[in-house]
Amino acid sequence: MLRGEKAGLRARHDDDGPVLHAELYDDVVTRSGASSKPWVPIPVGSADSPYAGPGTGETRVPFSVVELASGELAGEALLWGIDPHNRLAHLGISLRPAFRGRGLATDAVRVLCTYGFAVRGMWRLQIEALADNVPMIAAAKRAGFTVEGTLRRSAWVHGRFVDEVVLGLLAEEWAA
Repeated sequence: MLRGEKAGLRARHDDDGPVLHAELYDDVVTRSGASSKPWVPIPVGSADSPYAGPGTGETRVPFSVVELASGELAGEALLWGIDPHNRLAHLGISLRPAFRGRGLATDAVRVLCTYGFAVRGMWRLQIEALADNVPMIAAAKRAGFTVEGTLRRSAWVHGRFVDEVVLGLLAEEWAA
């Protein structure tokens, strides 16, 4: 397990999938804002579930977020779009509703950065967040990310186009 001050990132366990599916995927509005793919009804345990199987590969590494104080499953974290040639990757997190507002998001982002920069040797990490996702943008900034721009009306989310904020962090900034 990779550990921060409040959050740990570990491999996804079989019993994590149903919890994450019920609390993160089945919340249509939240899931629509977290994924660029349209929400479709997928049953828990289906091979099509985003939480089915390990899901790891050359371009995607999923983690379960654990609150270290309680040992409870707090959500998911993901390094995706890994480009080993250009040494860049994207990251994302999603916390279960009961674990939001505890400082876990910032810590999970920091731990993902440790994984991306120290373990995987990335040069750049990037976050795309909906402009109205103030908690994610704040967590990214606290973790050292810089707002690099806004993609106007670039995401179709639950019936409307919304802006996305792009944040970036370079390895040299993280090391400092």
